[in-house]
Amino acid sequence: MAKVAILTGYGINADNELKEAFLRAGAEQADRIHINDMIEKPEILDNYQILGFPGGFSFGDHLGSGLVMAHLFKQNLKAALDKFIAQGKLIIGICNGFQVLVKMGVLPNFDGNWTQEVSLIHNNTGVFENSWLNVRFNPDSPCVWTKGLKDMDIPIRHGEGRFITKDKAVLDKIKALHLDTVIYNDRNPNGSECDIAGITDTTGRILGLMPHPEAFLTPENHPLWRREKITEAAGLKLLKNGVDYINSRKIK
Repeated sequence: MAKVAILTGYGINADNELKEAFLRAGAEQADRIHINDMIEKPEILDNYQILGFPGGFSFGDHLGSGLVMAHLFKQNLKAALDKFIAQGKLIIGICNGFQVLVKMGVLPNFDGNWTQEVSLIHNNTGVFENSWLNVRFNPDSPCVWTKGLKDMDIPIRHGEGRFITKDKAVLDKIKALHLDTVIYNDRNPNGSECDIAGITDTTGRILGLMPHPEAFLTPENHPLWRREKITEAAGLKLLKNGVDYINSRKIK
């Protein structure tokens, strides 16, 4: 059964939400683990099959969103995370967690050496975006997290969500390999290239996205739940895909 490690630490504020979401999605266990504890004992990752990077403002985002956390992982936990990925396990980064993954170079990681090729920068609106919107999922994406998902209403809350690539060649490769997994459907809230709201790596097992599936745990979370008679918490479907993937393959 799937066991989930959820990173926590200075400035992270969506770790409890993500823990609850994974438990509701069917995970056997979901543990919040402080970044310092993981650095001290990298082998702790051996006990889990899914690693979650939650939203928030890690280290206050004072040097740039997710930058300090990304540096800590790259300097102290690269070997442990490479092992984790090589074992066929899953990673998800949401909002600030997505920012950490791209600045680590784990997404999209074309060269396998954690070279940063994309980033998430300040919204072109110049304001913090906090609203619900609609996204669609690329049906050709290799991403295991989004398999079979249709259009979904989902909340966003970010100030630095504008997805950009190093150059056109990187963007073209992302599009050619269908790594542009989550797409803003009705409106682009931040000016992201090609309306990209989330990407996966070439294995399809690592997902980063700006919207918050863990913030849609019950129908009542949806702002129109009474008017439109929302009957399901659609965000849980994405997390359940990850849990089901691990359980079906009995990855230890």
